Amino acid sequence: MARKLKRVMAHVGMVMNLDKCIGCHTCSVTCKQAWTNRAGTEYVWFNNVETRPGLGYPRRYEDQDKWRGGWVRTASGGLKLRSGGRFQKLLSIFASPVQPELDDYYEPWTYDYQNLISAPLGDDFPVARPKSLITGEDTKITWSANWDDSLGGVHATGDTDPIVQKLREQANEQIKFEYEKSFMFFLPRICEHCLNPSCMASCPSGAIYKRAEDGIVLVDQDRCRGWRQCITGCPYKKIYFNHRSGKAEKCTFCYPRIEVGLPTVCSETCVGRLRYLGIVLYDPDAVTAAAVADEKDLYEAQMDLLLDPNDPEVIALARAGGMPEDWIAAAQRSPIYALIKHFKVALPLHPEYRTMPMVWYIPPLSPVVDHLAAQGHDAEAAGNLFGAIDALRIPVTYLAELFTAGDTAIVTGVLQKLAAMRAYMRGVTLGTGRDPELAAAVGMTPEALEQMYRLLAIAKYDERYVIPKAHHEEAHNLEELACSLDFEGGPGMYESGPFGEASGRPVPVAIETYTALKARQQAEEAASSDQLQNRTALLNWDANEDAKP
Repeated sequence: MARKLKRVMAHVGMVMNLDKCIGCHTCSVTCKQAWTNRAGTEYVWFNNVETRPGLGYPRRYEDQDKWRGGWVRTASGGLKLRSGGRFQKLLSIFASPVQPELDDYYEPWTYDYQNLISAPLGDDFPVARPKSLITGEDTKITWSANWDDSLGGVHATGDTDPIVQKLREQANEQIKFEYEKSFMFFLPRICEHCLNPSCMASCPSGAIYKRAEDGIVLVDQDRCRGWRQCITGCPYKKIYFNHRSGKAEKCTFCYPRIEVGLPTVCSETCVGRLRYLGIVLYDPDAVTAAAVADEKDLYEAQMDLLLDPNDPEVIALARAGGMPEDWIAAAQRSPIYALIKHFKVALPLHPEYRTMPMVWYIPPLSPVVDHLAAQGHDAEAAGNLFGAIDALRIPVTYLAELFTAGDTAIVTGVLQKLAAMRAYMRGVTLGTGRDPELAAAVGMTPEALEQMYRLLAIAKYDERYVIPKAHHEEAHNLEELACSLDFEGGPGMYESGPFGEASGRPVPVAIETYTALKARQQAEEAASSDQLQNRTALLNWDANEDAKP
């Protein structure tokens, strides 16, 4: 290895295959139901699905010139927060104006359903006017988490997409906004659980921490004082402020499920089965690579952080650090390592923010295929696909701005691998034979192409989710008592108990999967109390009922 390894750590990560996302928002809805279905979090979406091109959520969150999120490289070769160092933080600790306002998210609303029931008999049908959940007054709906879904209103809002604006500035009038004729794709987003989280560095109270055992970034609700500096510091704007509790909240990566070997709620309920979960081994001492000079080198720098789980030196250091054998085995079977490092088709979101994100994406080939099909060409032929990838420079450049800090060569290489796989497997399916030249053209072997196809197209449940269970079982039970992310009346929001604040009745946060629930219902014997401990079934969950003493 190029550098001397001193220690090895494990990190839970996710890869999403964007070709499979149909924009149904099921992941967002189930996440909302599980984590933010309570007072104070009406506008909060730990998971949201954005249409690209589009403004995102909150609006234009990618405009770091305005929002000042992430890290920047200093003249001395180090890193500092874009929002300023310690002195700047001290000056702005009581007022942090550089963050989205409610209008950038949306004013949450409900409808006056009571009017439908209580309106007197008349000739006109009663209406349910929208009511603000903040003020209770009549409101006008002007924005939401998926307002520009499927290019809705693109002619009014598309030009203000930060990436579109950047491309326009670079190409002047050569680039026309005709994306609805060339490409569109959906981008699901959660917290990136970064290796170098700027939100954690921004917090004056030290309330945000990164778990050593799996890298999940969480907010300690007891230590959070509502400074909101973390919202400014996060470039992905995936930390939210609970206006009811006065605390910051964020995606937890469904840690209670991860600890028992279950996938996240968004993964479990995904219609397109586009998410992959697993662990990777990495060198924590090399995270300083986030300070490399050229932004386009950040992708390779982060790739170098990820270690080969089959390397004897890596295995020996992992064992020396106390890593369990089943975790090492899980890292060796990890689908995200295969997609990121082995096949090299997954890319990080906005590496130029220098946070080292750990939620990666396989860029979509479908816009290119759709464009060919619309023009009457054979959209599955390798020659057509390769030619279209080279010809459709606007989509490729747009994807490069999202995933590689503008390096189109990396994106082109990934799309060509996906195109080669598609054309190669068509030959296998139709019986025309295997074409080894297709694999060689993208620097792969036929066997590797078939392995990649299996993982991306037909992988089973246990192949997509390789999640080792936590070994500190008692620690899991303790964390069940400490999680604040639940409904009104739950931890962090309920009245003080006999032993002070947050000493009331604990609420379980481990959510039972549909698969587990079905297996229990079909079992020959009734489940014991031990089996049902700390489990909440989403299918019959009544949060208000659960909150009763």
